[in-house]
Amino acid sequence: MQKKTYLCTINDRQNNMETIVTTVTNELQARSSAEKREIFPRFFKTGKGEYGEGDKFLGVTVPHVRAVAKQHKDLTLQEIKPLMESEWHEVRLCALLMMVEKSRKADEKLRKQLFDCYLSMTEHINNWDLVDLSCPTLVGEYLLDQSHERLYRLAQSKLLWDNRIAIVSTIAFIRKGQLEDTYALCDIMMQHPHDLMHKACGWMLREAGKRNPQRLYDYVDRHRQGMPRTMLRYAIEKFAPEERASLMKR
Repeated sequence: MQKKTYLCTINDRQNNMETIVTTVTNELQARSSAEKREIFPRFFKTGKGEYGEGDKFLGVTVPHVRAVAKQHKDLTLQEIKPLMESEWHEVRLCALLMMVEKSRKADEKLRKQLFDCYLSMTEHINNWDLVDLSCPTLVGEYLLDQSHERLYRLAQSKLLWDNRIAIVSTIAFIRKGQLEDTYALCDIMMQHPHDLMHKACGWMLREAGKRNPQRLYDYVDRHRQGMPRTMLRYAIEKFAPEERASLMKR
């Protein structure tokens, strides 16, 4: 009798998970656009050999995804996890935004659970928007008063999205005036083979430069000969035209 009850409980839980996935997917589908459904696969590079290869899109914009996420922010982490395994890009984004919403009023225990859960699923956080809309809160803000060592492990990962999480998470530090990790991680990943990382590193350098323009100028002046052009261009975007022209010269 106990075994039968246990099996029924498992089946009920599985059915509930499937219902949640179906409900969220349908709510997103109701907000989809045929135009966006056609544009997004090209925009997010889903072709063969591209970084988003094989990803599928419903055609839902971020504001609409965020609205659905807010409606379901009280789901537990166990209920959110199956959403992260969805074939649909926007369903995975919705799950991440639910986690971001949950973190806003979370205690230390839940923040740690969100952090651990997030980093256990990075193979599903597999495009730049998924990373950029989630890691500053779920990783960066959590690590503000923790060891930053985990970012350096992510930077050494073979997974592109781990690398991007490492550098983009530092925007939370930059906002608090903590710039060391941004520069250190850019040193490590300066010769990264992927253009997405050149853009991400350049972006974070630019943000760091808003806090200390002279430090950014000195950094790019010191490294400009070996820095990827995209990274350099992104980093100095806010400089005066004559400074940009001078720094872009080899």
